[in-house]
Amino acid sequence: MKSLQKSIKHKFLKLLVTGLTLPMMTAGLQAAESELGVEEIISKANKVSYYAGDDGRSDARMMIVDKDGNRQLRQFVILRKDIQDEGDQNFLVVFSRPSDVRGTVFLVNKHVDRDDDRWLYLPGLDLEKRISAGDKRTSFVGSDFFYEDVSGRNPALDSHELLEVTDTAYIVKNVPQDKSNVEFAYYIANINKETFLPMTVEYFNDKGEVYRRMDVAEVEEVQGIPTVMKSKISNLETGSVTYMEFRRPVYNIGVPEDVFTSRSLRNPPREWLEAEQE
Repeated sequence: MKSLQKSIKHKFLKLLVTGLTLPMMTAGLQAAESELGVEEIISKANKVSYYAGDDGRSDARMMIVDKDGNRQLRQFVILRKDIQDEGDQNFLVVFSRPSDVRGTVFLVNKHVDRDDDRWLYLPGLDLEKRISAGDKRTSFVGSDFFYEDVSGRNPALDSHELLEVTDTAYIVKNVPQDKSNVEFAYYIANINKETFLPMTVEYFNDKGEVYRRMDVAEVEEVQGIPTVMKSKISNLETGSVTYMEFRRPVYNIGVPEDVFTSRSLRNPPREWLEAEQE
């Protein structure tokens, strides 16, 4: 009998110790997984999202769908060149469809230490329009994407907090340093642990409600680089959704710096806009 009691007591103690140590082991594993600091996570996410390769080119197509199901198409080519990795870079976006936006050109000289230089050329008015810093979070050619979504938001503009580490993602809360020139109170990004691509981003208003959301629907490897092929942005206040699809993306094609000057607004570099440049 004493032997049986001793065995039961031993098993009970073993279960008790296991029950106490398992949570500590799990916490230890999560801590090990999150050994990357939040700033490093954000840096990697920024790099893979906007600095893949030294330069790049892609066809792109946007479909804007309003709450009533009405559709508008936007088709364009986007060129990018990095001046410095995670530093200054340039973007040129040239629209081809539909006819009312054909020839519209968006040029960005992106800076990390000051406001970006952004221009929009409107061929119907033969007008070069400078986009002020305050306009970067306004609609990009009538879509649910903002100008800032196209070329990226400088991570230094926000403070970052790692909320959670799951099996597949880093969950990061981002709060603007200066709330006077943005429409959101904060946003939460779900960043894939393998690719470091943000797979969802939810924007919250001052009431703590999600009013805008970005979702990545498809990722492919292009030249060994994880690349977003399909995404969408939903405006939960208006019911509008814009779908973005990239086609024939290519990296490291040697786009010259002089492509990204004001000269390209009225005279886009056709030789670099053709898909054959791949």
